[in-house]
Amino acid sequence: MIDAALLPLQRAMLQPPAQALAARGVRADQVTVAGFALGLLAIPAIAFHAYWLALVLILMNRIADGLDGAIARIKGPTDRGAFLDIALDFLFYALIPVGFALADPARNALPAAILIAAFVGTGSSFLAFASIAAKRKMSTDAYPTKGIYYLGGLTEGAETILFFAAICLFPQAFPILAGIFAAACFVTTLTRWLMGWRAFS
Repeated sequence: MIDAALLPLQRAMLQPPAQALAARGVRADQVTVAGFALGLLAIPAIAFHAYWLALVLILMNRIADGLDGAIARIKGPTDRGAFLDIALDFLFYALIPVGFALADPARNALPAAILIAAFVGTGSSFLAFASIAAKRKMSTDAYPTKGIYYLGGLTEGAETILFFAAICLFPQAFPILAGIFAAACFVTTLTRWLMGWRAFS
């Protein structure tokens, strides 16, 4: 919901480190994969109740997610980079609830399952819209440099980061917070279905 508004600030902050990394020969794909690996480490951290460590790893993953795009804009974007970026992002989002399910199966397993289902809804509607938008050669003014058509919604990247921070800071509230965010994700999915119904009619 607020990703487009935050984009100029994000790019201004990440441009200097991206230029420094690009000057040293670091490729965007390398940052994408490294960021994903850091994000994966958050899962055992959550499972073993090291929530502060998990939060740091999640934030490092999200910083890497911004840096890879900044480096790609400097060196030139690639289709492989766009594919890796979105594919690894969606898997990362779905795996964080698994960590909470492992940390406390009795309390967290069902809310985690509902949340993962909600992420499947937002991710599948996003990618389905993007694939048909590419076929029709559609573009969006809000995200002109994205590798694929970027369809917004109530729950986008910024909201997801805030949610992950909240459940790491208040892990005992995971069932309630997961339920609230899952409901918001289902609203996002429904609005994207509606947008696709109208745009592709």
